[in-house]
Amino acid sequence: MNIGEAAKRSGLTAKMIRYYEASGLISPAGRGANGYRRYNEDDLAQLLFIRRARDMDFSLDEVGQLLTLWQNRQSTRAEVRRVAATHIAELERKIADMQRLRDSLQQLVEDCAAADGPGCPILRDLEAGGCPGGKKT
Repeated sequence: MNIGEAAKRSGLTAKMIRYYEASGLISPAGRGANGYRRYNEDDLAQLLFIRRARDMDFSLDEVGQLLTLWQNRQSTRAEVRRVAATHIAELERKIADMQRLRDSLQQLVEDCAAADGPGCPILRDLEAGGCPGGKKT
């Protein structure tokens, strides 16, 4: 199948497939006589694996680790669990950060609703360089 068909069947874009090839996440596709990329069912299985892992917010590095473990039939469940457990910890950190951001912004919204006169607490906070949740960019 060509890249368009592989994209359609995997739920990825052709651009993302080319990116995964360029980044070394997947091996370069074979080429047809016309020079176009050609994909087979094994390639499609890899692309589906990658899409599902990315849907679960695994990083490209983590996806690479999981692909290696998936392809190596000698890998252990413990190795896979380690990658997944590390990812869960990162997700929990991100969730906590997002909850802090939400709480800070909610407080600013409440302060804005309660404020009388000109000016807006939300805009003042943004102008002062504050970032909800205490993070600095």
